[in-house]
Amino acid sequence: MKALLLTMALAGSMLAAGQASANQALAQKSGCMACHSIDKKVLGPAYKDVAAKYKGDASAEAKLVAKVKAGGSGVWGPMPMPANSPQVKDDDIKTIVKWILTL
Repeated sequence: MKALLLTMALAGSMLAAGQASANQALAQKSGCMACHSIDKKVLGPAYKDVAAKYKGDASAEAKLVAKVKAGGSGVWGPMPMPANSPQVKDDDIKTIVKWILTL
């Protein structure tokens, strides 16, 4: 029984790691990683800083999806983020934002 539970836990963590890697690849493909990184500021904030800022905010996903689509400036400094719609699909933006909020 313990072996089965351990195997299931390991499989779940491997699946989560694979999904995180796929989401990071989607962010890379979409051009997000040109200005952002997971753990350090580049032109835009580190994704871990974004996740920390919005932790516990139930409306964070909707706010960030709208911000990524429309672009803007002022929240993280004067460097503007360009609008990413229509070149990045809405579903991809949602996937990337959900991933960022898990970091």
